[in-house]
Amino acid sequence: MNQALQTLRDRGFFAQCTDVDALSSLMDRESVRFYVGIDPTGSSLHIGHLVPLYAMAHLAKAGHRPVALVGGGTARIGDPSGKTEMRRMLTVEQIDANVEAIRKQIEAFLSSTGVTPTVVNNADWLGELNYIEFLRDIGRHFSVNRMLTFEAYRMRMETGLSFIEFNYQLLQSYDFLELYRHHAVKLQIGGDDQWGNIVAGVDLTRRVESAEVYGLTFPLVTRADGRKMGKTEAGAIFLDSSLVSPYEMFQYWRNVPDADVEKFLLTYTFLPVEECRELGARTDAGINEAKERLALEATAIIHGRQAAEEARDAARAAFGAGGASDVDAIPSVTIPAGELAAGIGVLDLFARTSLCSSRSEARRLVQQGGARVNDRQVTDADAVIDAGWAEGDELLLRAGKKRYFRVVVG
Repeated sequence: MNQALQTLRDRGFFAQCTDVDALSSLMDRESVRFYVGIDPTGSSLHIGHLVPLYAMAHLAKAGHRPVALVGGGTARIGDPSGKTEMRRMLTVEQIDANVEAIRKQIEAFLSSTGVTPTVVNNADWLGELNYIEFLRDIGRHFSVNRMLTFEAYRMRMETGLSFIEFNYQLLQSYDFLELYRHHAVKLQIGGDDQWGNIVAGVDLTRRVESAEVYGLTFPLVTRADGRKMGKTEAGAIFLDSSLVSPYEMFQYWRNVPDADVEKFLLTYTFLPVEECRELGARTDAGINEAKERLALEATAIIHGRQAAEEARDAARAAFGAGGASDVDAIPSVTIPAGELAAGIGVLDLFARTSLCSSRSEARRLVQQGGARVNDRQVTDADAVIDAGWAEGDELLLRAGKKRYFRVVVG
């Protein structure tokens, strides 16, 4: 097998391929241009989006040429793949703003790995399509019966599939055709939930251009504890530091289940395969060291080495392994001294931090015994936190064993 493909397989980025032998032979002979598509359904990527970008970086480092497609056109419809209901429709203005934000994040991530991609927006060609001509020239190549055999559509048939979503596969397939025509793209990669769309694009490009092109997917990343990848009680782990701080991202990786350490090191870092496996095989104190290494490396790729090291030092300080100044990297909010002196309900206080998304979530935390203020457990949901709880000019809030937030008294 081609070495670049072997790297993907070794690191867990390989589920299905339309013709692995032919693709391997092609990649041995030439530098292949390939693409990944991401729809801008929000203003920031989260760590689940990073899987195809890591795969892109591995292929680029092996000498192949990456194209990152931001779906400013397809986001106007919404991909039904993996969804049980129709996506919320965004305005064109919202999508355009998301496109620009995500383009910058893609370029920043890949730049941090030494990769410079070509970035395109499929609104540039989808936005000007003539519907009648599109149906005549492109739609005639698609079998409705075959489309309904793909998992994405079969799942939605039970809850309802809108006609606008049914068109999504045609548009994504047309993306592959356009990228082949104008950028000589011969490979699309993506998560395994995209298999039907990728196969359809391969088939369309072969039919229209008589071209040999390929698709490759990788397994969807899941956590051993059953949680959705990149999700916490407080929400998704976004790349945007204004939404999720480097400290919070560090803590997410530091607290993954032991069983996931090797898989996440292989997927979310560029450490050698052998080192990832050695770290993941550790036990007891050794596995905690491995988790800290995972957290440091994964956070450094997104936020830079300095921010990652500051987050590590803050985490050590919070657990009593560092100096007091190290806690400065823990996310914080400032409240007026007068407000604290008057007293703030514990539920309101926790709900104003990233530890809890609402008062009801804060209530559950208190009732379950997981809420602490400056290491004092709070068990009364009606408790009022005032200046008597402060140590110096701050409160250190904790949810559970490992999630911290600072409240600075201004």
